[in-house]
Amino acid sequence: KKQAQTTEEVAAMSIDEVMEKAADLVEQTVVIEGVCTHTCSHGAKKMFLVGSDDSKTLRIEAGELGAFDTKVVNNVVTVKGIIKEERIDEAYLQDWEARSKTQTEEKHGDGDGEGGCDTEKNARGETANTTEGRIADFRAKIAAEKETTGKEYLAFYHVVANSYEINE
Repeated sequence: KKQAQTTEEVAAMSIDEVMEKAADLVEQTVVIEGVCTHTCSHGAKKMFLVGSDDSKTLRIEAGELGAFDTKVVNNVVTVKGIIKEERIDEAYLQDWEARSKTQTEEKHGDGDGEGGCDTEKNARGETANTTEGRIADFRAKIAAEKETTGKEYLAFYHVVANSYEINE
């Protein structure tokens, strides 16, 4: 039997489902569906799909596709891609601090630098605007995570897209 080639032949997961099960899906190919709320202004290399509410926002990276058509915004999009995990731990934060000191941070706003766009910050539950504030927030969240689960890192998940389509 042939593998399903189109995204329609596989039941798409909701953003909520993916976020709930993401830790078990790392490096696996999934088909997901959600409303695109935003594409990054630097060539639409990232788009953000929202679930049942704004706290459930998943970043989708264009990867080898290069960029997304900006028509995806405010439409339901089906994406086939691979779930990736990004871990933020103390080593990550120390590296970030060192880089920010050497770069005299000129990247503000919707840049693709460490500042990240507001949509991406919201997706990760960030509230601070300065690099120092963001790093301090992450340290506090890592400490809370360690107390609750024993893990000394925060895990964030995103999808690298292989294909996508706007649902008409």
